Amino acid sequence: MSALALGLLAALCWGFHDLAVRYVSQSVSVIAALMAVLVAGALLQFGLVAIWVGFATMSAKAVSYAVVAGGFYLLAGLSMYAAFQRGPVRLVAPLVASYPVLSVSLAIWRGSEVSIWHWLAIIAIGVGVSIVSTQSDDSTEYPAAGPTIAFSILAAIGFAATFALGQYAAELGDEFTVSLIGRLTAIPVLAAIAVASRKSLWPGTRALPLLCLMGALDAVAILCVVSAGGLPNAQYASVAASIFGLLTVVLAWAILREEMAFVQWLGCIIAFAGIGYLAI
Repeated sequence: MSALALGLLAALCWGFHDLAVRYVSQSVSVIAALMAVLVAGALLQFGLVAIWVGFATMSAKAVSYAVVAGGFYLLAGLSMYAAFQRGPVRLVAPLVASYPVLSVSLAIWRGSEVSIWHWLAIIAIGVGVSIVSTQSDDSTEYPAAGPTIAFSILAAIGFAATFALGQYAAELGDEFTVSLIGRLTAIPVLAAIAVASRKSLWPGTRALPLLCLMGALDAVAILCVVSAGGLPNAQYASVAASIFGLLTVVLAWAILREEMAFVQWLGCIIAFAGIGYLAI
């Protein structure tokens, strides 16, 4: 499977994941929901490692990359939740969706060649995602923009670093183990944050089944992007994965019968045209 296909599969998983967030976020705190997702995903990844690949020894360098990737993933998740809680979406979405630019820049720094046409396709994907996401924003009152911008930029940096470091680690070791190590790194750090902020880690029995499903989807998505490490144009996995916000809106239209404006459909066309060019 190509890096682009792995990224699209990751985007589909995160699209369903974010659709589920609409229900969970109404009754469960961010920290409790994120902890349940992390633990459920870790259990799935632990099973995959135990059954499919075994607990093979990894080099210290690969482990260090995986650990730091887990820390950045937690930073990205908390920052993105905080940014979207503050809003507006029209400010947050374009900034968070800009992380593929950072991913491709890191790939160039490592020696990959990206043509001007590929850059235009990547920018088109970001523009398309932003159009679809921002048109869904119907709120009118927001807190100060400064912290919101900061949280959004932190989320973008976190996602770019997570995927880059995870792919570097996968080049040196097994991608299943890399994903598991990253998740196991994030769990105790989030627990410490919960204790320090005196937040509950229990999401409630009613929300638990849906959160477990979200954890499985999140684990598969991360594994897809990390697995692209070592493949040609590995950075395109993270680029394609960035359309998850667009897919969430489309899935809400298809499943929840929410309306989509003409401009949103135009954004979909722009984003998928960019992906189509990268696939050539």
